[in-house]
Amino acid sequence: MPYGRRRFRTAVVGAVLAVAALAGCTGDPAAAPAASATASAPSPSPSPASRWDVSPASVAAVGDSITRAFDACSLLADCPEASWATGTDPAVNSLALRLLGTGRVAGNSWNLARSGARAAALPEQMARAAAERPGLVTVMIGANDACRPTPAGMTPVADFRRSFETAMARLRKDAPEAQVYVASVPDLRRLWDTGRTSPLVRRVWELGVCGAMLADPEDLGAAAEERRTKVRDRVVAYNEVLAEVCAADELCRYDGGAVFGFRFDESLLSTWDWFHPSRDGQARLAELAYRRITEK
Repeated sequence: MPYGRRRFRTAVVGAVLAVAALAGCTGDPAAAPAASATASAPSPSPSPASRWDVSPASVAAVGDSITRAFDACSLLADCPEASWATGTDPAVNSLALRLLGTGRVAGNSWNLARSGARAAALPEQMARAAAERPGLVTVMIGANDACRPTPAGMTPVADFRRSFETAMARLRKDAPEAQVYVASVPDLRRLWDTGRTSPLVRRVWELGVCGAMLADPEDLGAAAEERRTKVRDRVVAYNEVLAEVCAADELCRYDGGAVFGFRFDESLLSTWDWFHPSRDGQARLAELAYRRITEK
C-alpha cells in the first residue's frame, strides 16, 4: 500500500527522523480504542474437502506492498524475507514456511506482488503465478484501490470486480488445479482510530499516507466523518466482491473477513509509517492464512 513512495521519500525520511527524536526514539504512541467493525463480514467461501489440499507443495503470492512486507525491515523498502506469504524470516514464520518447511521455501515459492499495485495489476500478476504451476496462490489486494488522496479517486467497485474476475480466469487458463487463498482488505477506519491520538503517528500520516482515510486525523467534523465512511464502505464492497468471486470457484477459499476484522494495534504496525504491518503484524497475517488454508 504505497503513498507516493518516490514523491515523499525525502520528506518521509526527514519527518520520521524528526518525530523519532521528539519521541525519544521509542516509537510508542498512545493508541485510541479500536473501532468495532459494524459491517458483517462475508462468510468463508466453501471448498469441497475432497479437492482441497491442506498441504500444497508450492506457494505463489500476488498483491501489493503488504505481501512485499514494505517498511517491515527498513524505511521505504520492500522486505520480502518478512512477507507473511512467502518470507524466510523464522520470526515471521510465513505461510510458505509453515506449509513447505525451511528447506523447500526457496525453490517452491514465488513472491510476485508489487508495492503500489491496485486490482488492475492483478491479472498480469496472476498470469505470472500461473506460469509457475503453484499448488496455492495467495491474493491480498484492494488497500491501494481505497487508499487514494481523496475518495473520488477510489477504484469503482465494478472495475475492481472485473479485475479480480479476469485474474481468476487467467489463473484457471494455465493452472486449473491451483488452489487460491483470498485475504480480505484491512479495515482502514480501524487503523485511523488506532493512531489518531498520537502526535508521532499523525506527523507521519500528514506526509500523505492514505489521504482518503487518514488526512486530518483529529478532525471529527461531519465532512471528515463522511469521507472516512465512504472509504470504509468501499472497502466493505471490495470484500464482498472478493468473497463472491471466490465462492464461484471450487478451489478458492476466502478468509471470511478475518483480516478485515483483525484488531491490529500499534505493536503490529511499522514504526516507519504506522500503516504497513511490522514483522509481528506479518506474523499475524501468516497465522490467519494458515488457519484458513488448513481447515478440513
